[in-house]
Amino acid sequence: MEVILKKDIPNLGFATDVIKVRNGFARNYLIPQGLAVMATEPNKKMNAETLKQKAFKEDKIKNEAEAMAKLLENVKVRIGAKVASTGKIFGAVNALQIAEALKDQFNYDVDRKKIHIEGDKIKEVGEYKATVMLHKGVTVNVDFEVVAE
Repeated sequence: MEVILKKDIPNLGFATDVIKVRNGFARNYLIPQGLAVMATEPNKKMNAETLKQKAFKEDKIKNEAEAMAKLLENVKVRIGAKVASTGKIFGAVNALQIAEALKDQFNYDVDRKKIHIEGDKIKEVGEYKATVMLHKGVTVNVDFEVVAE
C-alpha cells in the first residue's frame, strides 16, 4: 500500500514522501497514529502542491539569506568594551554583542544564535572573525574589532 507521510519517521522516510509499506502497518499503525494518509489521487495532488509551495518558500528564504550574506561580506564591526591596563576585557564579547553591534551600526538584523565565534568568547582587545550561518549552505565571515571604550 502506498502512503504519504505527514511527519518524519526514522528508518522510514521524511514528511511528504510517498512510500510503499505493508497493508497492516499502514492501516494499524501509520494512519491511526496520524503519521500518514493513503496515497489516493487527490492526496497525491495535494502533496504535490504542498511540495511546490514549500520549494517556493524555501527558495525565497535562501535568496534573502544570500542577499544578506553579500551585505555582510565587507562589513567590519567595532565593539567597545571596558578594558584593564593589560588589554584584557572586563567580562567577554560574545555573539549577543556582535548581533547588537550589527543592528546598531548597520541596521542588519541577525539572530545571535546564528553567529559562531571561534572559542565562544573573546577576552582581549583585537581583531577577530565570526561565522554567521544565515541558511543551509549560506555562511559568511564577519570581521569585528574589539576596542577599548
